[in-house]
Amino acid sequence: MANDTAFAGSIPEIYDRNLVPLIFEGYARDMAVRVSSRNPRDILEVAAGTGVVTRAIAAALPDAKIIATDLNQPMLDRAATQQPRGGNVTWQQANAQALPFEAESCDAVLCQFGAMFFPERRLAYGEAYRVLRPRGRYIFNVWDEISENDFADVLTSALAARYPKDPPRFLARTPHGYHDPDTIFADAAAAGFTEISIDTVNEKSIAQTPLDAVIGYCQGTPLRSEIEARDPNGLAEATNIAANAIEKRFGRGPVEGRLRALVITAKR
Repeated sequence: MANDTAFAGSIPEIYDRNLVPLIFEGYARDMAVRVSSRNPRDILEVAAGTGVVTRAIAAALPDAKIIATDLNQPMLDRAATQQPRGGNVTWQQANAQALPFEAESCDAVLCQFGAMFFPERRLAYGEAYRVLRPRGRYIFNVWDEISENDFADVLTSALAARYPKDPPRFLARTPHGYHDPDTIFADAAAAGFTEISIDTVNEKSIAQTPLDAVIGYCQGTPLRSEIEARDPNGLAEATNIAANAIEKRFGRGPVEGRLRALVITAKR
């Protein structure tokens, strides 16, 4: 759905403040370790969001040149307010399916939790292949199915009960909608990649309160638009319903939930 890729208005700030530390930082560190072990000089990041991976890579590889791109300029604007230490970072709006860069111009292409949003994944993977130099690596990750990611699963069920005739399904449909290893492998291979490996990586999501655990999901992603489409004045109520569901399952806080993602490395 078109709205699934719209991160604008107040969403970038809430996303960065609430959701990044909740679910993204651990995987950014994991990606930084994987990338820095190969010591690439020229790095392209697609779907960079508000820059959590960019900052981790810049710290790990202070001499690297990094171009961090995203489809949504407001996300990059937020990222640019937190300029990374180290690294030579350029922020640039770009569509992962039509990258405005020369062929064989970088050593590594990275994408953290962006592939699920690509309308044509094989086209986006083909673009990553095109801009990579021979023997370069494409490293990306995707969320595993929603049942393996506690907070997202619980709040999605809670909102389905609140809106039974038309449940908001953004989280299950898009962030957690592309997790079959065979499909991912086939898509990457179709773009020309070889030596494709897929690792399962578990992390923990920790929040001080149930409300802290859900506010980023409900108000800092396109799930917000789904809620407001069903009830223009219902965002606060829906957020509280989700928080109550987390409290019922995990207690008053601090609360801890499982995270699970797949990390894919492919060779050009």
